[in-house]
This record gives sequence, C-alpha cells and structure tokens, in this order.
Amino acid sequence: MSTLTQALIINGAVLFAVLEADLGPHRKIGKLRVLRPLLTAAAIVPLFIKSPATDGSGLVLELAAVAAGLVVGLLAMAFTTVYRSPRTGGPVSRAGFAYAALWIVVVGARTAFSYGAENWFGPQLGRWMLDNQVTGDALTGALILMAVAMTLTRTVGLAARAATVGREASAPASV
Repeated sequence: MSTLTQALIINGAVLFAVLEADLGPHRKIGKLRVLRPLLTAAAIVPLFIKSPATDGSGLVLELAAVAAGLVVGLLAMAFTTVYRSPRTGGPVSRAGFAYAALWIVVVGARTAFSYGAENWFGPQLGRWMLDNQVTGDALTGALILMAVAMTLTRTVGLAARAATVGREASAPASV
C-alpha cells in the first residue's frame, strides 16, 4: 500500500469517526465514545509508525506535529458544548457547523499535503527533507501523530467535561 493511500485511509477514517461521533445535538458521552478513539489510536500507531524519530529534525517535526494536534483538538473542544441531558441526566454533547468545518479544513489540508507530496511538490519536499535530515518515516510519523493528538485531545476533553457535568449533577443542592 502506498504512503498516499495510507494517508488517505487514515484521514478519511479520522474525519468519518469524529464527525459521526460528535456532530449534532444531544450526543451521549459514554464509555464506548471515550474508549473507541483510544483503542483506534492504540491500533493505528504501531501499524503505521514503524520507526519514530528519536533525535534531530525528525524528532522536532514529530513533536511540532503533536503540538499542532493538541492545539487543534483544544480548538475543537471550544466548538463543543457538554451538558447534562434533561432526559437521561447523563452527560451529552453538541457540536455544529464550526466543529465540522474545523475538522474538514484540517483533514482536507492534511490530505492536500499528502497528495501534493506525491504529485505537486515532491522534489521540493524531498530536497527540504534531505537538507534538514528528515526521513520519510519521520514525516509520515508526524502526520499520524498529529491526527492521533487531535483525536485524543478531543476525547480526553470530552471525558473531562463529562465527568464535571456528572459531578455537578450528583452534588447536593445548597439550601
């Protein structure tokens, strides 16, 4: 399977999973919603990151990608409302157009980069990688780690907010 095909599969899977789980009102936040992305990340990382960079520019690139993923994940959480369901009393979330637009733009940009690396600016990217001693594995790893960081940040944010909503619901009323 080509690197481009791998990138397209990962990008499509991340976008589908996130939008399917989060888009719309009154989305239940339960164990499966929190565990599914964690298990997916645990499966994706060993499959696609064969040799992570441990030093030099490759490591810097991977760390920068993780930081970018954290920022995008936090931004996604800013577009998500978590509240206690009036019907069930359990935590639920609501995400709308801004949330979907953020994920579509970010995943679209990642896809365009992957496609462009093979079809538009491959020689220039290859030269940059050579000049900066960045391996193809480090570049692939950086893109995957960014996607994983985005998804995990969103998931941990949902779980933390859901726990807070649950505590507020179970706290005794003040007299």
